[in-house]
Amino acid sequence: MFVLKSDYGTSGDQEQAIQELIKQINDGQERCVLMGVTGSGKTFAMANIIQRLQIPTLILSHNKTLARQLWQEMSELFPENAVEYFVSYYDYYQPEAYLPGRDMYIDKELQMNERIEQERFSTVASLVSRPDVIAVGTVSVIYGLNPPEVFQQSHVRLSVGQEADPQEIVRELVSLQYRRTTGEIVRGDVRLRGEVLDVWMPSRDDPIRIKFGWEGIERIQVCESISWEPLDEIEEAWIHPREFYMTSEEKFGKAIEDIEAELDERVDYYHSKGMEIEAHRIEQRTKFDLEMLTEVGSCKGVENYSRHFDGREKNERAYCLLDFFSTCAEQFHGSPEKYLVIMDESHVTLPQVGGMYGGDYSRKKNLIDHGFRLPSAYDNRPLRIDEFQELIPQMLYVSATPGERELRHLAEVTNQNVPKGLLHVPSGGGARKADIDKRKERAFLDETMKNIDGVVKMEIRPTGLLDPEIDVRPTEGQVQDLEDEIRLRVEANERVLVTVMTIKFAEEVAEYLNRNGFKAHYLHSEIDTLERTEIIKALRLGHIDIIVGINLLREGLDIPEVSLVAIFDADKEGFLRNERSLLQTIGRASRNQNGRVILYADSVSDAMKASIKQTIERRNRQKLHNEENGITPKTIMKAMPIMNSESDDLMAGVAGKGAGGGRRLVAKKPGKKGVEGLAKKFALGASGWNSTGSVLDNISQPDWFDDEDNFSSLIGDESIENSDEKLKLISKMEKEMKAAAARLDFERAAQIRDRIYQLENPTN
Repeated sequence: MFVLKSDYGTSGDQEQAIQELIKQINDGQERCVLMGVTGSGKTFAMANIIQRLQIPTLILSHNKTLARQLWQEMSELFPENAVEYFVSYYDYYQPEAYLPGRDMYIDKELQMNERIEQERFSTVASLVSRPDVIAVGTVSVIYGLNPPEVFQQSHVRLSVGQEADPQEIVRELVSLQYRRTTGEIVRGDVRLRGEVLDVWMPSRDDPIRIKFGWEGIERIQVCESISWEPLDEIEEAWIHPREFYMTSEEKFGKAIEDIEAELDERVDYYHSKGMEIEAHRIEQRTKFDLEMLTEVGSCKGVENYSRHFDGREKNERAYCLLDFFSTCAEQFHGSPEKYLVIMDESHVTLPQVGGMYGGDYSRKKNLIDHGFRLPSAYDNRPLRIDEFQELIPQMLYVSATPGERELRHLAEVTNQNVPKGLLHVPSGGGARKADIDKRKERAFLDETMKNIDGVVKMEIRPTGLLDPEIDVRPTEGQVQDLEDEIRLRVEANERVLVTVMTIKFAEEVAEYLNRNGFKAHYLHSEIDTLERTEIIKALRLGHIDIIVGINLLREGLDIPEVSLVAIFDADKEGFLRNERSLLQTIGRASRNQNGRVILYADSVSDAMKASIKQTIERRNRQKLHNEENGITPKTIMKAMPIMNSESDDLMAGVAGKGAGGGRRLVAKKPGKKGVEGLAKKFALGASGWNSTGSVLDNISQPDWFDDEDNFSSLIGDESIENSDEKLKLISKMEKEMKAAAARLDFERAAQIRDRIYQLENPTN
């Protein structure tokens, strides 16, 4: 079952919080709330809860970048278990849409679907075949999937010693929509050569080879995808369908008939309205899809016909990943309710879940009204918030600033009186109406939590880091004032985050700073997801010193190098400057021992007062804890990132687990590193990207280290023996060595280790 591997244990107030949450969950409490300040170790607390409960767990994030970060952390903490990553292409690319005003049809992007589908396949395959699953995903988990029963019934299970005919197995795999080939195979293919059967499942980075003898299956091997050299021997293989949308032959035939009947009805409707173009369009598109379905068993956008294949009624919800968790819980843990959902950054994730249905409906309506899709496409939809809440037996809301919906939901499930300041909030976690239409009195976070029992808190950082000091300064000359502060941070090799109110102002501030010799770049919603990730990596690596952003500089950005956060127009009341937003933004400076926040404002708003008050209280609480326990605050140390790795991961794959646990075998996609890849086009910073050929050349192998002649001179230089200069040099090299080891570049780490030894022992 779940085995947590870590070199450290709980500390601060983590253990107390974990025990309290475990008790609430074991007592059957449907909704729990964990308020953990930035840097308190919420991820590690989640991991401990999973390990102690020993039940499948889904971790939800509002952001695919944060979801990937969580997946990586959980994979390291649970190396023997199935830690999966579940997003959809909707998270990365534009879905199918039609813009009537411009008469523009946008087809859904398919470029990277293979990688994303592989991750999704791996998740559902794990859930129907093993009990120890942790899935980290975005709100894509509320979108439609095939019923779990289809995956349970439509599979091929093979084991060593099993009496089996290879030809019969091939026929079974073809019925699961695998392509039979005699040449090179790719994911979704099957190949039989004599007594050797090769199968490459869509969820795997590594194909399997089954060898037959006189008495059946003799060996099952996991092979390298290019050379086909054996990598591992396994006793059993569970082969799932090639496509998500599978159905029986009988159901398939009935679905085709239903689609044809719906098409006829829709064409008649358009003719009756005089919409001849729409009638022709829907007829041509649907007939093409029907032909593809009949001939090859699938078509582009087959999910839009899922209601017919599932046999669902009109307006009935689709199956989703939560159904797979329920199936996993029932099959392996004795009850369909024996699983847990953890909603990370719940104050933004929960509203996002609630808003997905409306957005999807609006997009589908345009497609259906103008003849691009049949009305049954409406039922290929995400869950409504009420359906979502009803499906989940137990959920843990996690946030540094729990939202009003979560707090009210906690009060409701524990039979407490709802505070007056929350009466305007939708009840049932957003599933039901509020008691009143408008807010009658202001409810600040700290006051609200004091009026609700059962909120579990983690307010002590194991690192001893204090909440940042806060300055309030006038807006006049704010950019020029900030320049002086930035210079101090740049000189200390630290980074700066600046948050503003508009996209235009973000770009103007970044441009101004660049003109004045700083390395700055803006970050906002119009920048592609992968580019945002690379920009943040560039900040950590020092290729840029300042990021100017809007709402993207709040939740989940853990950048220890950031010692200064500047908030422009801090007194402007609204979503971007409410109490929770300010607290989240302030928290970005809490991972550095020199953390400081500047609020540029001409007045002090109520939200500013509340956030400053909480920050000061937390700072004093942490300071007292440090004094009592002899803790010296230290900046969090994190391994340096590698540029372009996100796009490489998506294309080559790093997610999911094999049947025996541990990481799946992955072959990295060949390609250029550093500035030669995706990142080069950004032209970040005042002087652009370093142009030496590799970003890492100047991070893991800096000039002071790689200059062999210079290094050799240092060894014999008595002037630096036992000096501060030598100690600083060794300290730098040790950091480079650890960073190289964290990237699994052990050859480089060993090289640096040897040079450190030479410096420390010059006579040897």
